Amino acid sequence: MSKRDYYEVLGVERGTDEKDIKRAYKKLAMKYHPDRNPGDAEAEAKFKEVKEAYEILTDSDKRAAYDRYGHAGVDPNMGGGGGFGGGAGGADFADIFGDVFGDIFGGGRRGGGRQQARGADLRYNMELSLEEAVRGVSKEIKVPTFAPCDVCDGSGAKPGTSAKTCSTCNGIGQVQMRQGFFAVQQTCPTCGGSGKEITDPCDKCHGQGRVQKTKTLSVKIPAGVDTGDRIRLAGEGEAGQFGAPAGDLYVQVHVKEHGIFVRDGNNLYCEMPISFTTAALGGEIEVPTLDGRVKLKVAEGTQTGRMFRLRGKGVKSVRSGAIGDLMVKTVVETPVSLTSEQRELLEQLEKTLAGESAKRHKPKAEGFFDSVKRFFDDLSS
Repeated sequence: MSKRDYYEVLGVERGTDEKDIKRAYKKLAMKYHPDRNPGDAEAEAKFKEVKEAYEILTDSDKRAAYDRYGHAGVDPNMGGGGGFGGGAGGADFADIFGDVFGDIFGGGRRGGGRQQARGADLRYNMELSLEEAVRGVSKEIKVPTFAPCDVCDGSGAKPGTSAKTCSTCNGIGQVQMRQGFFAVQQTCPTCGGSGKEITDPCDKCHGQGRVQKTKTLSVKIPAGVDTGDRIRLAGEGEAGQFGAPAGDLYVQVHVKEHGIFVRDGNNLYCEMPISFTTAALGGEIEVPTLDGRVKLKVAEGTQTGRMFRLRGKGVKSVRSGAIGDLMVKTVVETPVSLTSEQRELLEQLEKTLAGESAKRHKPKAEGFFDSVKRFFDDLSS
């Protein structure tokens, strides 16, 4: 008997994308599945026909052969390019939804085989001083982790033996749980998804293929890193089970507070106390930088809070290579613990600064009090 066109079977047009083909298959499979139509031979035949069409049209190679040669391109009995397995009697709802809801059910049954679990990624928190972060440094760290067993080379089986196909899942790595006419796949409890069963486990790792150990690594921290940056060490994370690839190690950087400098991006900030006399008369002071002391000229009449910029004395960016600046904020220190002679001299100075010349000597104070006066005048008017 001649077969119907596969596109006609699924009720879709030629050129329909795979997503719509899957949607059409799901609808028809639900309708004709034998579990929903017990004893109905016609429904069983239609389900088999729908399943056959779906398997051909969702396989890119088979679909291309079918589009070019028709049924002769995919029927092995007609010299075509390979067949497909399974009749309606062996099909269940895990087959139906394996591709459509593979992520929910833990993956479809296509491909089967051993599921290798990649090792977990690890994080190591590293504290650095500001100097280390700015200049770069190499540090040795000790990381507790899982490493491949050196006795069984990560296989989990005792030397001279090997694992066998899991008797519970037949090597698929998954088993089905049926409730009503729904079947949901989950990881095989016997083999843990590996598809292999170890009957004679390694004495050292007890069949896990990995052992706990502490390894020492040398980490090179590039110059210019800052809090929140991280360095990835590929393959230095936790070893995978049964010889699976290892995860990665991420070194998370935290820069400790500094006693002098505060970092903001590539710029550094510091407060520099200056004497009352230097602020009034001007002069030259020494300012600390990460490269040593430098001279800074302070202008006459400098007030607290004035910012001076020392270009190129900041941090070199780890990404762009641009170098920031050092911003120096002056803080005028008020003399304390005065002697009677010093107090007398200051009182004499204050008298000379009062009177009509006060505005010239204290521009900020006079401007502030003028603003206060206008504020209260506005309130009373």
